[in-house]
Formats: sequence, structure tokens, C-alpha cells
Amino acid sequence: MKSFIAPFLGSARDLLPIVLVIAFFQAVVLQQTLPDVFGLLLGLLMVVVGLTLFIRGLEIGLFPVGESLAHAFARKGSLFWLLVFAFCLGFGTTVAEPALIAVAAEAAVVAAEGGMIVDSSQAKASYALGLRLTVAGSVGFAILVGVLRILKGWPIQYLIIGGYVLVIIVTMFAPKEIIGIAYDSGGVTTSTITVPLVTALGVGLASSIKGRNPMIDGFGLIAFASLTPMIFVMIYGIAL
Repeated sequence: MKSFIAPFLGSARDLLPIVLVIAFFQAVVLQQTLPDVFGLLLGLLMVVVGLTLFIRGLEIGLFPVGESLAHAFARKGSLFWLLVFAFCLGFGTTVAEPALIAVAAEAAVVAAEGGMIVDSSQAKASYALGLRLTVAGSVGFAILVGVLRILKGWPIQYLIIGGYVLVIIVTMFAPKEIIGIAYDSGGVTTSTITVPLVTALGVGLASSIKGRNPMIDGFGLIAFASLTPMIFVMIYGIAL
């Protein structure tokens, strides 16, 4: 019970600024009473409990699993299987992201309304699935490149700068209807499922390789995971 109370209070403290902002604008700026106060308080309680359980789950489950897998692959010494695992991890965690599923479905609806695709359930489902697979494949590729960077010791800044230069170049040729979706895709991939496992993989791998610093080499995979979807989705829009 004690192990739950401290994280619970921490989650409540983290959410307090949001609550204060909403209360201030509701009472001072809009000068309106809060609608359904009981429902609001119950919802906040559920959010705090859910956030607490989520963080606790990361600490006892996902982070240890990701790090142990990274250590195991480093000991095995097989570059091929490590890269295959990196791609599959990036692809699998991204394709299951609830945020990506929601954005892809909404993008399909807007694409149908804008005349980009046929306004039918099958066409919208196909478009949304294609978008999800494209983003998931791009994240898998990003994690693969990020793992190679850790193994080879490549400076991250040059890869990031080169990646964003490529984003700008592809943007000039991409259909304007897909650019906003592509840029948003870079954000929705770094959500509740992808971030913990990918971070644990990078830190665990850097900790397992002699000459690598977890603080310098272990982080940065999430940056790649945010960058590559923009490129891949715009290419997807050009190909359609």
C-alpha cells in the first residue's frame, strides 16, 4: 500500500498545474461555475489512479524487459538478429499505438471528405491501414538506424540534422494535403507504448557495450522515431 501512495501523490502533484489552469480560466476569465463538479472530480481521480498504475507498470514491467532484452542481444553478439529485433520492436509498438490508430482513422475521414479517396468504408479503412503501416515501418527503420548508431558510435547530431534536411526536401514535393498529417505522425508515434520500450532498449544496449556511455549513446532513439514518419508519410502521399 505504501508503494502505491507515494506514486499516487506524485501523479496528483503533476496534474495539479493543469487543474489550477482550468479552474482559473473557468472562474476568473469565463466567470462560470464548473459543470458537473462530481463527475469532474471522479474523472480526475480516475486519471490520477490510471497515471499512477501506468508509471508503476513501466517501472516493474516494460523498462526491465526492454533492458534485459538489450543485454541478452548484446551478449549473443549477433548483429543481424539485433537489427531484426530493433525493427520489429519499433514496428510492433507503433502499429499498436492508440494515438496513431485515432489519427489514421481521422485522416481517412478527412481524405474522403476532401476527395482524395473514395468515400466508402472500405476505402477509408484501407487508407488508414496504409498510413498506420507506413508510420510503423518508418519507426522500425528509425530504431534500426538508432541501434546501428549506438553500435558504431556515430554522432547523433549529424544524423538528426541530415534527417530534417531530408524532411524539408521531401516537403517541397509532397501533396499539401498530406504534409500536416505527416508532421503530426512524428508526434503520435512517441506515445505510451513506444517510448518506454525503445528508451529501455537504447539505455540497456549502451550499458552492455564496452566504450559506450548510456547518457550519451543510450538516448536519441525517440528522436529518430519522431523524425522518420514525417519522411515516410510524405513519400506515401506522393506515391498515392
